[in-house]
Amino acid sequence: MSGPDLTVGREVVDEMVRLAAYEVPGVARVARGGRRWRAVLAGPPVVTQLTAGGVRVRLWIVARPGQPLVELAGQVRTAVSAAVERLLGQRLESITVTVDGVGG
Repeated sequence: MSGPDLTVGREVVDEMVRLAAYEVPGVARVARGGRRWRAVLAGPPVVTQLTAGGVRVRLWIVARPGQPLVELAGQVRTAVSAAVERLLGQRLESITVTVDGVGG
């Protein structure tokens, strides 16, 4: 006898990734940086793809002022990876974190 199957919508995965990124103290927003019209044209700040091998994530954040950006991106990668593996039971196939702005 096998356990029940679980189907999770992509929007749920997107929101889980967003919340995991917000757990990192140096993240001001999960968003595209710059003017609002640019953000609207550029697309959503979280893009996930579910594959047979796991989950692929592209994520855009705005950092709080004074944060070491390389370290912040690494912390976001770690937090998202842990959330995907722990909560979804999936392997994080790849993650791209783009720090697209600095500000509040």
